[in-house]
Amino acid sequence: MRVPETNEDAEELALRALVWTLAEPERAIRLLDVTGLQPADLRARASEPAVLAAALGFLENHEPDLLACADGLGVPPAALVQARARLEA
Repeated sequence: MRVPETNEDAEELALRALVWTLAEPERAIRLLDVTGLQPADLRARASEPAVLAAALGFLENHEPDLLACADGLGVPPAALVQARARLEA
């Protein structure tokens, strides 16, 4: 996937990025601290566009994580940024 062309593409990419984010405990804790989400709330709402956009925004606000996530998912960093914008539209 290069650039998310539909909302479904954006959601799929965002879910993959969220899983990547949560795979590292320190980064996961930082995501919860920054977003204010509780673990149970995150589990219950993980597929909601607002939560997915917040997770992508979290990555966007810390460039090393954005670049590492993009590399890990095999997408350009701009794809993650565009997915967030699409989810927020």
